[in-house]
Amino acid sequence: MRILVAEDNVGTRNMLKARLQRWGHEVVCAADGEEAWQTLQQENAPNLLVLDWMMPGRSGLDLCRAVRARETAITPYIILLTGLVDKNDIVEGFEAGANDYVTKPFNGAELRARIKTGQSILELQLSLAKRVADLEASLAHVRTLQGILPICMHCHKIRDDDESWQKIESYILQHTDAQFSHGLCPECLTEHYSWVDGAEKKPA
Repeated sequence: MRILVAEDNVGTRNMLKARLQRWGHEVVCAADGEEAWQTLQQENAPNLLVLDWMMPGRSGLDLCRAVRARETAITPYIILLTGLVDKNDIVEGFEAGANDYVTKPFNGAELRARIKTGQSILELQLSLAKRVADLEASLAHVRTLQGILPICMHCHKIRDDDESWQKIESYILQHTDAQFSHGLCPECLTEHYSWVDGAEKKPA
């Protein structure tokens, strides 16, 4: 998991980085709120954010509000680091868009547990996003069969987007998950296999 740590105190920032790396995460550090915001504008920006509440430039609350104002495929998980313990302050953090908080000085076991919670939620989001993408792709295939299909009136071949003609079976196999099994309808049995027992030749 790529994690952004935004903390202006060098000692705390290095301690957080060392802990998170020891737990197997890739860490991107920012020394203040403005640097953190610039990092979040980059491609493949981290989705798990550990933000100090009080920072130069942009505070942790400012970052929370800015992150929540954006439309992204995956909603970042935000953990605020704070020395504030008043309930009103904590409520303000949640209202700004934080998902969780850790008080300073932080406890390693508590931080690890909260990071794991954020990771689980982000992985669930990624899984759901993949399912949505798969469903949209399947729907796109179905939609190709809802329009008007150019079909030969004699051989019943279908003309595709490349202006080539192919058997209807081949076209459907390419655009759906349907499979074919062959049989004989009663009309064709009578028309082409009148010599078979039980097949009655239609009068001319």
